Amino acid sequence: MDYIEERNKIVEFGKKLVDEHLTTGTGGNLSIFVPESKVMLISPSGIDYYETKPEDVVVMDLDGNILEGDRKPSSEFEMHSIFYKNNPEIKSVIHSHADFATAMACLNKDVPPIHYVVADLCKTLKCTNYKIYGSHDIAVEAYKTMGEDHGILLANHGLLAIGNSIESAMGNARNIEFLCKLYIYASAVGTPVPLNEKQMNEVAKKFTTYGQPKK
Repeated sequence: MDYIEERNKIVEFGKKLVDEHLTTGTGGNLSIFVPESKVMLISPSGIDYYETKPEDVVVMDLDGNILEGDRKPSSEFEMHSIFYKNNPEIKSVIHSHADFATAMACLNKDVPPIHYVVADLCKTLKCTNYKIYGSHDIAVEAYKTMGEDHGILLANHGLLAIGNSIESAMGNARNIEFLCKLYIYASAVGTPVPLNEKQMNEVAKKFTTYGQPKK
């Protein structure tokens, strides 16, 4: 069985989605792109994350052909492959049905920059137009809406996060849910006040020096 590390990460982070209340049951999907082989590994369709085993993870090419695995892949595989085909920096895609993000997605509303953490994702957390799940149309709509951002809302559906690793994609998914939760809570008692463009630019610059220095 090839791609053991990537398979194990799909299993591990699938459980994290459940543990961190970013999805329930079998909702959502995760993938990792291996650029050297030009393949992606993606979670199987309809299997509970806590029941998914490394051998259940499906290996596909970017045209949707199954290369390894006996399981049916997630029906959203095209919504993953479209990013790998068009952006070489993207190495992982995560889609989930987190409660607050899905609530905002059901309102078909963008989330303004009410907290500085948004600067690590985008300027405004955008929501797509509605397209049916598992279709070519939702893949194209998601890619078009994402643009230069690292996360979006899928109308009447959930969230979509991308990253240069599954760890960064997961972090972006967490931040999307956090922003949506803040917006809903703040809206319950007043009108949230977004950061202006100057403030956002300052935060974005500050993020470039966040964390430990690279060795």
